[in-house]
Amino acid sequence: MHIIVVVMLIAIIASLGSALVFIYRDQGQGKTRAVKALSWRVGLSLALFVLLVASQRFGWIDRL
Repeated sequence: MHIIVVVMLIAIIASLGSALVFIYRDQGQGKTRAVKALSWRVGLSLALFVLLVASQRFGWIDRL
């Protein structure tokens, strides 16, 4: 479970970084790549949140 969470966090950070690169490279001439990258970040963050809530609910992780 820890590996999945770490991989998803790395993917979220990579998506955020790629959006930053797209914003600087495009110089405001079509932000579709940046918007897609940020959409991926939001989707991955939401999926991670749902995964953590479901994991706690099903007892895959212990309460702290």
